[in-house]
Amino acid sequence: MALISPRVLPSPPLSIPSIHKPRWVSAQRFQERRRGACLVRVRAMADSEKATVLVTGAAGRTGKIVYQKLKERPTQFTARGLVHTPESKETIGGADDVFVGDIRDADSIFPAFEGIDALVILTSAVPKMKPGSDPSKGRPEFYYEDGAYPEQVDWIGQKNQIDAAKAVGVKQIVLVGSMGGTDPNNPLNSLGNGNILIWKRKAEQYLSDSGIPYTIIRAGGLQDKEGGIRELLVGKDDELLKTDTRTIARADVAEVCIQALQIEEAKFKALDLASKPEGVGTPTKDFKALLSQITARF
Repeated sequence: MALISPRVLPSPPLSIPSIHKPRWVSAQRFQERRRGACLVRVRAMADSEKATVLVTGAAGRTGKIVYQKLKERPTQFTARGLVHTPESKETIGGADDVFVGDIRDADSIFPAFEGIDALVILTSAVPKMKPGSDPSKGRPEFYYEDGAYPEQVDWIGQKNQIDAAKAVGVKQIVLVGSMGGTDPNNPLNSLGNGNILIWKRKAEQYLSDSGIPYTIIRAGGLQDKEGGIRELLVGKDDELLKTDTRTIARADVAEVCIQALQIEEAKFKALDLASKPEGVGTPTKDFKALLSQITARF
């Protein structure tokens, strides 16, 4: 800042240069690691046993909410987090269930994946404002740090996560992305020349083709506000961007992520997510009814 007859955005055109040579890691390498480790638990999410859920990007503003919500439901979930640095780990308590790894380096993240039942992906490239830019004097300029372009984080990094999850036999992946991906000319793509929504869309397509049950949540503009007090709206193909309801609280996105892990109707679905303003409509409580509105697979 959702397949009946979807408008699937094509893979990035050849004219978009690769910023850095990707570090591809085959699924076979994961399988080799897997055979040398302990047997991975394989069980359905509907089982009475607790599900071990890994949240990547667990130190981010939305990721930490998902991680905390899982920790608050110990009879249902065993929470696990993946962060990028030891310093990030400390910001969410530094518990032993938080792993440190680089999603661009597949080998470094594999230990966090062993034994998990589900994965919630909340990693994203983040543009930074160029020093000296003054928003009051016009549109500021942005850049991505070297090695942290959307191609590396939102495509290669998410692909590595999906491959690792598939190798250990996860039962579901929830991927949080952004609305706006149907339009290659969306202004977000111009930030730092990163084409962020194009690379996000490519990762989403890779997930939908993986065979793993998935839920793709394309959130509207994220707000740091209290959750659970607004009526949530779902849509597809960026329809909500044409309305006045284009934002959503991070806490509400986090709750939908967790609900998606428990509701069968959420599997193999892709949805846009926003909310009505506070005080308008009825706060959403029936998440099964909400997620059942969506039939689009991508």
